[in-house]
Amino acid sequence: MDILTSLILIPVLTVLALLFCKELKKIRMIAAIGMTIQLLQSIRLVFIYIAERASGNDSEMILQKTYQWFESINIQYAVGVDGISVLMILLTGIIIFTGIFTSWKMEYLTKEFFISLIVLATGVFGFFISLDLFTLFLFYELAVLPMYLLIGIWGTGKKEYAAMKLTLMLMGGSALLLVGLLGIYFNSAPDGGQLTFNILEIAKVTIPIEAQRFFFPLTFIGFGVLGALFPFHTWSPDGHASAPTAVSMLHAGVLMKLGGYGAFRVAMYLMPEAANEMAWIFIILTSTSVIYGALGAIVQTDLKYINAYSSVSHCGLVLFAVLMMNQTAFDGAILQMLSHGLMTALFFALIGMIYERTGTRDIKKMGGLMKVMPFLAVAYVIAGFASLGLPGLSGFVAEMTIFVGAFQNEDTFHRIVTIIAVSSIVVTAVYILRVVGKILLGPMIDEKHSLISDAVWHEKIPIFILLFTIIAMGIAPLWMSDIIWESLGPIVDKLVMLTN
Repeated sequence: MDILTSLILIPVLTVLALLFCKELKKIRMIAAIGMTIQLLQSIRLVFIYIAERASGNDSEMILQKTYQWFESINIQYAVGVDGISVLMILLTGIIIFTGIFTSWKMEYLTKEFFISLIVLATGVFGFFISLDLFTLFLFYELAVLPMYLLIGIWGTGKKEYAAMKLTLMLMGGSALLLVGLLGIYFNSAPDGGQLTFNILEIAKVTIPIEAQRFFFPLTFIGFGVLGALFPFHTWSPDGHASAPTAVSMLHAGVLMKLGGYGAFRVAMYLMPEAANEMAWIFIILTSTSVIYGALGAIVQTDLKYINAYSSVSHCGLVLFAVLMMNQTAFDGAILQMLSHGLMTALFFALIGMIYERTGTRDIKKMGGLMKVMPFLAVAYVIAGFASLGLPGLSGFVAEMTIFVGAFQNEDTFHRIVTIIAVSSIVVTAVYILRVVGKILLGPMIDEKHSLISDAVWHEKIPIFILLFTIIAMGIAPLWMSDIIWESLGPIVDKLVMLTN
């Protein structure tokens, strides 16, 4: 069995094992063992990819496997990876592994919770390895649909409202996306021949510009809804605020990355002329996302809402970067997806742990927590510094690459929107330092908080892993950047050459 298919099979087997398990301890162990194997496979895939490239394999996608599903309309199970998808798979492996340990004390419908969580992750893994648009859409829906149950059943606050709002908006985006993908399919053979859903085969032809102008915005917006594109972002803060901790980690850490990855890999790569013509419209919307999300975070008092609006801003930077249409900005977009995935997962894990101890997420009701839970507090500070772009941490590497790439466009419009986007760093520093000063430093507001404990073993495992990856990416980012850079060649050639 090839390693890419194993990334689908391992979580499926884990779910089957969970179905026949009744003891709580065994349920936790099965979920942990399954996702540990999945993480190890994700790491192994990185080494296999590096070895393949070092041996001279310069194919656009490696480890390709193709099996015919529906021959009459040419739907295939076609998988393969390049450096971008390999790193996104690694990110997903890290987040689902840490999410399992963050949910270690989940007691209500534990088996059903872990099954839903792993099914969601299965969809994400499948999405990143798919080379067939139909299969990609199938895994996309598999990743999105469990969110309704995970929030509606295990969430807090206005969980039914948040689950319904999230589902309706994402299903609306999926409807637009489906129309866009079918439009690509029916225009995949403009000179005659067999229609195809295969991304690599479609990339070899030029879709008629009239079709591109109609289907590009549908596809970009369809993916953009999941990527928190303004004004379609409103589901995200409510969804984050009501979701259980591990779901928030997966939601912001990897699920939202499907939007940026899909907009880049499908909408822009397959319809470059329309992307070039319409980029200015979406640049305005993404610039608005970046600033609006940062300003929205300033006025929030709920820790989850603060991080949710911060995610809108940081994911807006991803879409902003891919619309800059140059290799440096593309590199920054992928790095930003990795960086934001790690730091927002850490944020939500810490917020969940703080909430369990204090019984509140309201920053006005907390203070002096550094004294009673120094481990969690220091981890929160490091996550905050990564978010505001402190050198030496992952956020700095990603954001600086984006801004340098965006500023390479010499026209006035691109320079102005880049300056606007850069100003979000200042706003981010304001709300991050405000929260740190409010809840961690200063006098203790509630004396009951003096009795709370610091992190225990099953909480320290995900925190250590996420901290290590954030710091490692900040200190030694070049190996990731090199993997991304060499994979961008075919995409940049198509986008730049066909748009000039």
